[in-house]
Amino acid sequence: MIPTITAFESSPDRGRGMARDMRVRWALEEVGQPYAVRLLSFAAMKDPAHLALHPFGQIPTYEEDGLVLFETGAIVFHIAERHAGLLPEDANARARAIMWMFAALSTVEPPIVDRDVVKFAERDKSWRDERMSMVNDRIRVRLGELSARLGDADWLDGAFSAADILMVHVLRRLEGSGLLDEYPNAAAYIARAESRPAYKRAFAAQLAVFEGTV
Repeated sequence: MIPTITAFESSPDRGRGMARDMRVRWALEEVGQPYAVRLLSFAAMKDPAHLALHPFGQIPTYEEDGLVLFETGAIVFHIAERHAGLLPEDANARARAIMWMFAALSTVEPPIVDRDVVKFAERDKSWRDERMSMVNDRIRVRLGELSARLGDADWLDGAFSAADILMVHVLRRLEGSGLLDEYPNAAAYIARAESRPAYKRAFAAQLAVFEGTV
């Protein structure tokens, strides 16, 4: 049985690869694992049937042979553990890759998500511009630290890994903000990842949903 993931029936990002099922699609494409997709409306995401899979009523979920997972970090980690190619065999290198997976979701992503909240949910507030400036400064701190650590390396720690999938997808949320332009090696890192065939297949699959060609 191939795994089944859930995704937006109508993605708010207009198919630009920002929705979090992209992370799971990309990981599955990297390891050559076929998968099925069950598309959900926003109303269906709050139905009891979906809440039984994801108690917070979000996407994606992952189902395979009686196993149900939510949270993209956990799903990508599961895929990386079950299939070769996304985590190093060396124990220390493997531990560092897992560390970077946590860093992407726990350290780098939160201020970037805050920026989206300011941009969309708080745009009518009188203090919106001041808060946006503060959030952008927090993001710059993280980007500066990440840029310094990345240096001229291709990937976060040696070979491409599940950590790069999560980190690149988190950073892509800054597309159009201008912030990445201040850190050329980080922008180049993203471009490198986007050139991978597995990324392109995952992106095309998500875009096809929005364009109604699947």
